[in-house]
Amino acid sequence: MIGMLNGRVVEVSADGALIEVGGVGFEVRMPSADLASLHAGQDARIHTSMNVSQDAITLFGFSTAASKRMFLQLQKVSGIGPKVALSLLSTLPPDRLARAVADGDATALAKAPGLGKKGAQKIILELKGSIDLAAIETGSGQGVSRPRTDENLLQVVEGLMSLGWRQADAQSAVDAACREYGIGLPLAADDIPRALKLALTSLDRGR
Repeated sequence: MIGMLNGRVVEVSADGALIEVGGVGFEVRMPSADLASLHAGQDARIHTSMNVSQDAITLFGFSTAASKRMFLQLQKVSGIGPKVALSLLSTLPPDRLARAVADGDATALAKAPGLGKKGAQKIILELKGSIDLAAIETGSGQGVSRPRTDENLLQVVEGLMSLGWRQADAQSAVDAACREYGIGLPLAADDIPRALKLALTSLDRGR
């Protein structure tokens, strides 16, 4: 099993990254917040979890050990697979996700695409009391050199999703707008309206 990659980021897409390690390129599916902290040419340490199914072998990656632990713990809930677990971590960073479970906040969990209110309640029922909040919160700062969670960028992505755009499309449009117009990451609060407008214009143009 591949538990960690330590190499160079070759490219970043809407739902994953290509990491080169020793001349071998690994395609890694990652939460949107973790992808937002990566850029081509960057050296990164990615914590990974390999999923083997009848159809494919998929490598899931995370910028912190805490995020990986949360990903594995979510899959202990019956009916929750890697895709939904990844969707949850793309919606909420691990510390906020753990807090939502501890607080019984099904509404926050249900915002994840592909989950729904019943699934959120099931996660709370099966995991409440079993998540070590201290371990999740203190471990969230380790990983790639840039900040793991860009809350302002996530706010723009969530704004586009509220207008009906798919998460992957919204994330891709925001990343492209920031690159094209030289908007620095992590996204400054003053740049939120501009990034939202530029990304929305790009999405509307591509209809």
